[in-house]
Amino acid sequence: MLRRSPIFALLSVMLFLVHAYAQEPGSPDAPPVSNAPDTTQQVDTATPTFKANANLVSLYFTVRNKQGGLVSNLTKDDCTILEDKQPQKIKSFNPETDLPLTLGILLDTSGSQQNVLPMEQQTGAAFLKRILRAKDEAFLVSFDVQVNLLQDYTSSPRLLEKAMDQAEINTGGGGGAIGVPGMGQGPVPVHGDPKGTLLYDAVYQASDKLRSETGRKALILLTDGEDQGSMHKLSEAVEEAQKSNTIIYALLIADRGFYYGYQMGYTGASALKKMAEETGGRMIDVGNNGKKMEAAFQQIEDELRTQYLASYTPTNAKMDGSFRKLDISCKGDGLKVQARKGYYAMPAEDEAQ
Repeated sequence: MLRRSPIFALLSVMLFLVHAYAQEPGSPDAPPVSNAPDTTQQVDTATPTFKANANLVSLYFTVRNKQGGLVSNLTKDDCTILEDKQPQKIKSFNPETDLPLTLGILLDTSGSQQNVLPMEQQTGAAFLKRILRAKDEAFLVSFDVQVNLLQDYTSSPRLLEKAMDQAEINTGGGGGAIGVPGMGQGPVPVHGDPKGTLLYDAVYQASDKLRSETGRKALILLTDGEDQGSMHKLSEAVEEAQKSNTIIYALLIADRGFYYGYQMGYTGASALKKMAEETGGRMIDVGNNGKKMEAAFQQIEDELRTQYLASYTPTNAKMDGSFRKLDISCKGDGLKVQARKGYYAMPAEDEAQ
């Protein structure tokens, strides 16, 4: 029997310990060890694809047939989206009748609305009772020489009705809400032209309020469309609504007798039409007729519950804040699409998609 030398024995022990250590399971907190090839380059290559997917553009729109009826049975293959005249590949296309809805009601309480305000309050409250569901929310803003938040986000038609009933005409002669400057806190400072009806400021601020909200968003304006003294221009109000992906519906409620009595011209319709059409909504002229107003609210309710949602990743991947023109068309005899005219390609942190 051969005897091992002490040095050979020591080397054997050391080799055994090294082998045993290599076979021990790692610590539960330690990262797993892998013999797979390095995939760092593969991960880096996939990054741009992830960024492109993050730049998803979502469009809500409605479609009517040539008789004016709403069409609710279209599929992705029926519709085409052009961005700056370039065709886009639609990734998802769904009819949306039950997604949460966020509404802003903007109530004109300037002097010209004195004879029609009670009608607006009654009909508007009835509309909110019908349309709001448990997962929907709405807020109420009045505007005149001030812009005031009468009721913040709520799902309660009762709270909205209470706030609407409290709205009152304010011509700057002592009536109306008071407070510190800003929406919901009293008058908005105005420079230059005299204050009258801060319509554009109200639309701008309400749109900005909706920026952080997701899903379907709409502003409903009850006004004659006249603006006097706003800090923001009409184009700025439209731009802010587009950036927040908000649809504007405008109920043109003009007591023309008021203007004739004061020998004033009336010019509000064109501004309301622009705000509505540029954002995918409509202007509906109801005059001072209660029946027409009820019908208009019903039309808005039907449209908001019969929308399509189409999404795509734009072929122009630059998120440079530029405005992109949109054109949506759907196959069918005389089908007419109602959608926003474009969007701003905002960086991800500023998007309101």
